[in-house]
Amino acid sequence: MRRSTDRILTTHTGSLPRPENLTRLFVRRALGESVDPDEIGAASRDAVRAIVPKQAEAGVDVGNNGEQQRDSFFLYLKERLTGLGGTWQRPSRADVDRYPVFKKRWLQQTSSQSRVSPNEGLPMALGDVRYKDPAAIEAECRDFKDVLALTPNVFAESFMNAPSPGIVAAAIKNQHYDTLSGYLQALGEALQVEYEAIVRAGFVLQIDAPDLALERHISYKDKPLSEFLAFVEAVITEINRALRNVAPNRVRLHICWGNSESPHDCDVPLEEILPIVRQAKVGGLVLPFAGPRHAHEFRCFGKMPLQDDQVLVAGVIDPLTNIVEHPEVVADRIERVAAVVDDPSRVLAGTDCGFDTSAGWGRVAEDVVWAKLRTLREGADLASKRLFCA
Repeated sequence: MRRSTDRILTTHTGSLPRPENLTRLFVRRALGESVDPDEIGAASRDAVRAIVPKQAEAGVDVGNNGEQQRDSFFLYLKERLTGLGGTWQRPSRADVDRYPVFKKRWLQQTSSQSRVSPNEGLPMALGDVRYKDPAAIEAECRDFKDVLALTPNVFAESFMNAPSPGIVAAAIKNQHYDTLSGYLQALGEALQVEYEAIVRAGFVLQIDAPDLALERHISYKDKPLSEFLAFVEAVITEINRALRNVAPNRVRLHICWGNSESPHDCDVPLEEILPIVRQAKVGGLVLPFAGPRHAHEFRCFGKMPLQDDQVLVAGVIDPLTNIVEHPEVVADRIERVAAVVDDPSRVLAGTDCGFDTSAGWGRVAEDVVWAKLRTLREGADLASKRLFCA
């Protein structure tokens, strides 16, 4: 995994805006309409071909395929896993429940049929969960490699995403396994196929694990903190098991409190989960420090430092507001993190979360997304002059 050896490298968290025609196809399929798989396949490959140069033009150093071939950062697994069926709806969030006026507005905003919902109409695990065929992830990796071959050296490094066993377990309700532990282990074994395929294809693997923070105010909102922390520990155990054949320096772990513009005042503090998260056998952590609820928590690394061989991808761009951050603000955020880490080479600048984690879900207009990524580059350049040339 690349370090910021002479300047702060920039990256992002994964999902980028999908073209309108592709979003419509994903939404139609999610609503149960018959959609030609070849049509979706062609549209999504076109989207990957378009998204790579856009990232480069914005100044992204460590880029990906924008998750263009997936309708959601975890729901795409409906097509790749056995044992799924039925439907259910995720519990509401604690921070939404406590504000009735906001909740009414939230439900109006998130019930649009022009988006793929990460909360409603979700499948359940009704049988043994296994990965059907590695050809699915291998084709996705191959499509990305083909695009990169057209523009050699467009990125300093490339990554691809896959979800953690924990977020899949939380979102796809278990109706089959006797225990949560058994369900997590089955999911870990299935996801191991994707993890290893991504690394084998030459990409850095980013495991998206919002569950390690998010589920405190969803699945565990009415339970003691200790039960949630036991869940976090169980997920980390399964992630490590699934990564047993992968070098830690080829993996970065993304953790967040949910990609939603909601109060977030029920979020678990980072200091509560970080001691467990630090047990993950990964080479990098990807954490949000731009949003107003967690902007201060980079200080946790003063008390609980990164492992000696780890880097920190610091979120310094907020993907939930159409305000374009000033480059000086971005630079200040980077410099504060670098001061706590005490080594700027171990800091990359990124975004708090994805810009379109489920198709049509993003709140930031596409043209503003690219402006935000350009200002990320500009802010990183300012910080680089101060951190590496002082």
